[in-house]
Amino acid sequence: MSLVLDTGALLAVEWRHRAVLAKIRTAQMEGVPVRTSSGAVSQVWRNGARQALLATTLRGIEERPIDAASSRRIGRVLADTGTSDVVDAHVAVLCDDDSHLLTSDPGDLDHLLRVLGRSATISRV
Repeated sequence: MSLVLDTGALLAVEWRHRAVLAKIRTAQMEGVPVRTSSGAVSQVWRNGARQALLATTLRGIEERPIDAASSRRIGRVLADTGTSDVVDAHVAVLCDDDSHLLTSDPGDLDHLLRVLGRSATISRV
């Protein structure tokens, strides 16, 4: 089990969305790994001094980089799905069958997960 956050979920943290913050806190208290893509972080990060809640929340989240191995896997997923969003594809790759994905884009993520053969639970934020 893991909790995976896309860009929309990180924006929800930034906007102090209580339900998203509660899901993250609950997962962390229960020892459930919480992770996101470094690409998703780059899409929301602007000024850490003005994003105190996001900065604090990110300390308890595993930020996975887009390294050489994952970039090739992401490229294959994009080719297989006919899509082009690198960050969405990376978020999908981070999911396991028992992951819970928080996303603002459930349609695209569902498509990516289906092509990957993953059955993660998706929740819209």
